[in-house]
Amino acid sequence: MDSTFSPRSRTKTLVINALFIALTLVATMFINIRLPIMGNGGLIHLGNVPLFIAAFVFGRRTGAIAGAFGMGLFDVISGWTAWAPFTFIIVGTMGFLAGLISEKVPGNRVLVNALAIVVALIIKIVGYYFAEVILYSNWIQPFGSIPGNVLQVVIAGIIVLPIAGRLRKMAERI
Repeated sequence: MDSTFSPRSRTKTLVINALFIALTLVATMFINIRLPIMGNGGLIHLGNVPLFIAAFVFGRRTGAIAGAFGMGLFDVISGWTAWAPFTFIIVGTMGFLAGLISEKVPGNRVLVNALAIVVALIIKIVGYYFAEVILYSNWIQPFGSIPGNVLQVVIAGIIVLPIAGRLRKMAERI
C-alpha cells in the first residue's frame, strides 16, 4: 500500500479500510452457523475471509482495522455485545499479526500466509478461551468453543490462501 501521505493515498486508504470493515461485518453477520456445543456454543462464520484478505493484500493496519471494527460491530449489533471488547482486541490482533507476518517474513507467499493463519488461529483460540473464562467464570466450558474457532479459521485459510497472491497483484495496479 502507498506509504505517502498525499490526499489521494489517504482517501484510498480510508476507502479500503471502510470496505474491509463492511465486508468483514457482512461475512460475519450473514454467512454463519451457530453451533449447539456446550453453554455458549459459538458461531462459525466467514468473517475471517475478508479479514485475511485485508491483512495479506493491504497490510497489517488494514487487517487490524477490518478485524477489530468489522467483527466488533457484529458483536454490538447482533446481541453479542458483551463480547465486543474482547473481539475488538482479539480479532484486531489477529489481523495485525497476520498482516505483519505476511509483510515481513521472507519466503514462499503461500507458506508465509499459512504461517500467518496459524498464528491468527492460536490468537483466536487463546484469546476467546480467556474471554469465556472471564465472561462465564468457568475454566472448563470454554473448551467447547475451540472446535468452532479452529473450523472457522481453517475454512477461511482454505479459501484465502489460493487467491491472496492474485488479489495482491490486482491491488497493486489500483
